[in-house]
Amino acid sequence: MLEGLLPRILPPSVAVQYVVFEGKHDLDKNLVRRLRGWRKPDTAFVVLQDQDAANCKALKQRLMGKCEEAGRRSAVVRIVCRELESWYFGDLPAVEQGLGIDNLRRYANRASYRIPDAISAPSRELKKITHDAYQKVGGSREIGPWMSEKNTSHSFRVFMAAVKRLVRDARDTRQFGQ
Repeated sequence: MLEGLLPRILPPSVAVQYVVFEGKHDLDKNLVRRLRGWRKPDTAFVVLQDQDAANCKALKQRLMGKCEEAGRRSAVVRIVCRELESWYFGDLPAVEQGLGIDNLRRYANRASYRIPDAISAPSRELKKITHDAYQKVGGSREIGPWMSEKNTSHSFRVFMAAVKRLVRDARDTRQFGQ
């Protein structure tokens, strides 16, 4: 999803590299090693993980501790409230476009979907309203290029603000080739 979204939003001078882990266990096990082993200077890191049923603050603190252990104190950690699919509920027009399904945006006004980050099982709900057209990996790839910053998910807006702040700070310190 980020590969479809970030290139449209970030300046062309910002080179983004995605380091994908094979789930939370892999992230937990290998984050410190990966961050320590990174050799490109002037790199900013953003660690993004779903909250699922975890305590959001405790999860963020644990991940920040791993970044600190790796010597990357400036890494930004953001937690997706519940699941990534919460962000899709925050931008149902993007889901319509990405999956080629009409009239999904009407669900945005339903009380149970009005606050995307409060949906308890957003991936299940998204599969339900798309009649199983949404698949986690493929659906995310299709939706990402259509997502906008008008997203109503609070955790999405916090993530985007953090990314933009990193870019602004990097520009101010002449990182990212500026």
